[in-house]
Amino acid sequence: MKSGQQKCFQSIMLSLYQSIPLHIDPIAFSIGFFAIRWYSLGYLAGFVVVAGFAYRKIEEDGIFLAAFWGMLLGGRLGYVFLYDFGFFWNSPLAIVSPFDAESGAYRGIYGMSYYGALIGATVFSYAFAKMKGLDFWRSADIVILLVPLGYFFGRLGNFFNGELYGRVTNKFWGMYFPQGGFVLRHPSQLYEAFFEGLVLFGILWFLGNLLKGGWKRYYFPGILFWCYVFGYSFFRFWLEFFRQPDSQIAVVLEIFTLGQILAFIFMILSAVAYWHFQNNSKNAII
Repeated sequence: MKSGQQKCFQSIMLSLYQSIPLHIDPIAFSIGFFAIRWYSLGYLAGFVVVAGFAYRKIEEDGIFLAAFWGMLLGGRLGYVFLYDFGFFWNSPLAIVSPFDAESGAYRGIYGMSYYGALIGATVFSYAFAKMKGLDFWRSADIVILLVPLGYFFGRLGNFFNGELYGRVTNKFWGMYFPQGGFVLRHPSQLYEAFFEGLVLFGILWFLGNLLKGGWKRYYFPGILFWCYVFGYSFFRFWLEFFRQPDSQIAVVLEIFTLGQILAFIFMILSAVAYWHFQNNSKNAII
């Protein structure tokens, strides 16, 4: 292939790659006015993956159901109070209603906070475990190993939905998003799917195997859970520099997003919790 033809071919392939989000329909399928988006399917697939792999390894299957409802409630309320409280204060029905209050048109229910979902799932499943007399932290260490895989599917859902895209970039791997203007943007959903999903899964899986083997004496209930919270928050903090800030939320000091502030808080929280659990566990090396 001649040099000119090769450059033309490379240009076409690059253009096709950069335009991928423009050709993805965010609606997976619809029945009448009721539409199912890839976003919903992504998070549903993530939950099924986690539950499907872990349900045989814990004492009570119902803990997953408790975590699921806690995730939905916590994620929704977290978004309402942290990300768009003014809108929901004026339109409280929008918290649970998929119909627009003024036009009556179907608009779906949008907006979930990850940290709200994490808190909700933890609180609900902890309460369930206490009622059933289960060891919550040991169960949490089993389930949390697979949560990054679930998160991987969730972020893919965000990508297919054309949302939570990144900041403007001049890098060739940037992409055009339907709602992002005709400018290249970081595909931040894919960055998060990779680092907060696959990479974090690999780290936790490797650590989990060490704690079952030669490092068994260092294990204490809750160690993997808090390592996950720290690892996720660490990756989230740095990847937020590539993600487009939410338009309704001000950037602190013209640098940090709300997601970064929450990530920093949870890094500190997880480090303190790790120290507390280690020093109060009879299995810990002090």
